[in-house]
Amino acid sequence: MTFKKSLTATLAGSVLLMGILSACGGNKADNNKSTADQGNTGKGSKGKVTLNVWGMGEEAKSLPKIAEQFEAENPDIKINVQPLPWDTAHDKLLTAVASKKGPDVVQMGTTWIPEFANAGALMDLSSDIANYPELADSNFYDGSLNTTKYDGKTVGVPWYIDTRVLYYRTDLLKEVGYDQAPKTWDELKDAADKLKARGTGKYGISLDVKEQTLMFMFARQNGSKLIDGNKPLFNEPKFVEAVDYLNSFFKDGDAPLDLGIDIVAGFKGDGILPMFISGPWMIKLINDQAPELKGKWATAVLPAKENNISALGGSNLSVFQYTDHKEEAMKFLAYMSKPETQLKWLELANALPSTKKAWEDPALTSDPNLKVIGEQMKSSEPMPLLKPWEQVAQEALNSFEKIYRGQSKTQDEMNSFNKKATDILSK
Repeated sequence: MTFKKSLTATLAGSVLLMGILSACGGNKADNNKSTADQGNTGKGSKGKVTLNVWGMGEEAKSLPKIAEQFEAENPDIKINVQPLPWDTAHDKLLTAVASKKGPDVVQMGTTWIPEFANAGALMDLSSDIANYPELADSNFYDGSLNTTKYDGKTVGVPWYIDTRVLYYRTDLLKEVGYDQAPKTWDELKDAADKLKARGTGKYGISLDVKEQTLMFMFARQNGSKLIDGNKPLFNEPKFVEAVDYLNSFFKDGDAPLDLGIDIVAGFKGDGILPMFISGPWMIKLINDQAPELKGKWATAVLPAKENNISALGGSNLSVFQYTDHKEEAMKFLAYMSKPETQLKWLELANALPSTKKAWEDPALTSDPNLKVIGEQMKSSEPMPLLKPWEQVAQEALNSFEKIYRGQSKTQDEMNSFNKKATDILSK
């Protein structure tokens, strides 16, 4: 998940959800119940430990197939997968924290880690990692690994990743003088200008103004630290310059506003939108929905200014603080981190692996577009791991809208945004 999902839920309504959670989780067994009555908590009549695993979104639908393979290797452990829609998962997790009843293992969107770690919901695994070679820090990309840390503790392990890369029509860029993807900010702007000049109704690039990471990603590429400790730097020159650069695509007509067409529809045909920045899920969408573009499009790492840092998202696996089955939960995390398991997960769920070793497999290295994702992962970082970051990101979207719609000057709006962010981060 990551930055694709919002954390707008509160504890309101948690009492109403208690019954649901008790039915699907509840790893603290009621001492007044018999073993048979305990169902999926504790050990069953055959001596098996049942692990309740909460998975989110579409990925969770494929998780039982991986669980079956784990059970075959660990016959004393049964996996009970509870699929949760992303839009209700946050509420259910808050309720689990309040009730101290819930899963043993839980999928965590990378942007959720600070909130739930701060609430004490996620077990500190720091002292356990050494016992499981599959979980060694060196197995994972640094950016992905950073999303599992909070307040000096390790509260999860990377499961799958996503990042942002440049998608472009190779044929159309070649027509305007680019035999390869733009490599710098200057080249990206020049290519967008030339592609827009093809005629009325044509644009150079699509920039998703609802993407929370966009402004911060470009600011990092311009050398901004974003935040110094707890102090936001959103009105300082490097950040302001990046916002001006982004806004120049809208100001000059290179990028559309309110066009109202799907990105794949704009990408194919005459290429109304011949370039865009997005995540790895778009590879399959283009292949499925625009097969006629085969050989006419590609992906590339993001163009650079001082660097080409991209935004990193995905999901981690964490152990719920109140589990009775820590050892079994750690075995499951270790199994899910094996390169061969992650490659099977790629096959089942089209989710990209977090382990470096898996990226050496021909399934990934033979696909040039997936290979680009692996290259970009070497220069990808998560958004700041701060509990109130979601609120800051929402304010960023509001501020940028005022700029690209011409309602505010960049420096003035960034001064206002920085003050709001300061208030949020100081609470």
